[in-house]
Amino acid sequence: MREILELLERDSSLSHDTIATMLGLPVEEVSARIAEWEASGVIRRYKAVVDWESVDDAISREKVVAFIDVSVAPARGVGFDDVALRISRFDEVTSVHLVSGGHDLRCTVVGRDIRAVSDFVSQRLSTIDRVMSTATHFVLKTHKRDGDVFAEPEPDHRLRVTP
Repeated sequence: MREILELLERDSSLSHDTIATMLGLPVEEVSARIAEWEASGVIRRYKAVVDWESVDDAISREKVVAFIDVSVAPARGVGFDDVALRISRFDEVTSVHLVSGGHDLRCTVVGRDIRAVSDFVSQRLSTIDRVMSTATHFVLKTHKRDGDVFAEPEPDHRLRVTP
């Protein structure tokens, strides 16, 4: 039932009753599937997507996000996996992807400021065995993340229809 997973991925706050109604399934079946996926690790966790730029406090503005492209010398039998796993264990790293193109891995790193991200890259990331080079790209503004657009909705310019 891929549809259940797609609905939960889009909005994890949907109740089992609502999902069952939307898909025309018994609530018991939806609940059993979700429980099975949670137990087996298909569903890893539920989360909220927060627009931190809209939060009005000094702490939320102190966070810096960067994409770090990493070139790695592959090793026989493991390729890039062991380095990717090692990088993923750092608290500062929120995601690691094997990618095509000029670099091998793309990491998302969060720090309290530019200096913290710079120190992480120069002292911890670049010193890992087989890391050949890094390229850091700081996020200046987020327009869309996890399928959510961070912009004010456009006003409706349609003319009203009256009977």
